[in-house]
Amino acid sequence: MKHLYLALPKQHQIVISALSGLLLLALLLPSEKATASKQNQPLEIGKRYQVTDKDLTVIESGPQDQINELTIQPAIEIAQEIEAQLPEKPAYNWQNAKIRKGDSLAKIFKRLGFNARTTYEVDKAAKQLKKIKVGDIIRVAKNNEGKLAALEYPLSRIKTLHVELTDEGYYSHIDEKTVETRETFAHGVINSSFWNAGISAGLDDNQIISLANIFGWDIDFALDIRKGDSFHVVYENRYVDGEYIGSGKILAAEFVNQDEEFKAIRFTDGDYYTPDGKSMRKAFLRAPVNFKYISSNFKPRRFHPIQKRWKAHNGTDYRAAKGTPVVAAGNGKVTHSTYNKYNGNYVFIQHGDGIITKYLHFSKRAVKKGQRVKQGQVIGYVGSTGMSQAPHLHYEFLVNGTHRNPRTVKLPDAKPIAKKYKKDFLVIAEKRTQELNGSKQALLAMQSNASNG
Repeated sequence: MKHLYLALPKQHQIVISALSGLLLLALLLPSEKATASKQNQPLEIGKRYQVTDKDLTVIESGPQDQINELTIQPAIEIAQEIEAQLPEKPAYNWQNAKIRKGDSLAKIFKRLGFNARTTYEVDKAAKQLKKIKVGDIIRVAKNNEGKLAALEYPLSRIKTLHVELTDEGYYSHIDEKTVETRETFAHGVINSSFWNAGISAGLDDNQIISLANIFGWDIDFALDIRKGDSFHVVYENRYVDGEYIGSGKILAAEFVNQDEEFKAIRFTDGDYYTPDGKSMRKAFLRAPVNFKYISSNFKPRRFHPIQKRWKAHNGTDYRAAKGTPVVAAGNGKVTHSTYNKYNGNYVFIQHGDGIITKYLHFSKRAVKKGQRVKQGQVIGYVGSTGMSQAPHLHYEFLVNGTHRNPRTVKLPDAKPIAKKYKKDFLVIAEKRTQELNGSKQALLAMQSNASNG
């Protein structure tokens, strides 16, 4: 609080001090009624007195009334008079400094004519200035003595760092603007690809990826998507001072894949659940690589392009650009992370319930044998090492030693929503489901009007 007080302009400090003193004096002085009461009935030491309801009324209402009506208002008027007589806050001459490649705070301050001592003091007061970004603008102001009096640096579209010179040195604080969220919706039908449909629906890259992640445990976005599949999303847009600054959270979503409907509702814990409270999250991901890329499928017999013979293809080959991150399909322990001439760079992970997942042909491995990994953690990068003709991930899913098709095997569910939160969730789920249905109906009505017109 002391630093906050010192960061205020000098005249504001004086006004606050004066007002505080007047209020303290008002609280310490007895009220007019209380004084009169004491004058009429002098109290004697050692003597007992009986307190009546009338006396209580005087004690309860008298001092408060006096403070409110007779003390605070004059105190405010006096403070206003003091402030009016104070000199105006000096008008600084502000300069803008654009951050160049290779710039540091010291280099910028040197260009602006400030010495190393100023750099040290400001840097000590505002550690955020150690991470400045090329292209950003730092605003600085000098006082009449040529010293740095104030500095402003936008940390984001919401937060701005302020540094001010006080009697005790430099002090920094961050102003944060209020972010307004507005709900909106998007609808898309897949004609060429899910990604293109998302862009056409007005979603940004992060929203498209988030939508795929929400349904990624049920739908393999590399293989399961078909022309005519559709999605509907209720999400937030974020605004500051009425200006759009970006998208927010997806609140509810529906995806229709090959005529099968999936719905997801976001709860306050940040996770997504079906409308009846089952987790959208599964113990394993359907596809451990980015959904934007295609693959070949699990097959009982396939002609091996290098060995030139027919053999079982016990996994799924996900074609992807070299260097594409590959993530662990589920929580587990790395049992193998090494290289051989057949698998190239490969990683095997042991999970619970007798499940093992295998990842082959990495360009580079990102985990070590014995390491514990979590679902979604990067374990390597797509490559073409070993017996491989092109960059891809060969992914296998084994249950009790038997290869299973990772695209169709039934995956164990994660835990449903906790019982103590179920009631609250169902209220939210009903509201979000109504929003999804309402926005779909509105969209159909608009399409119908457009076609009739």
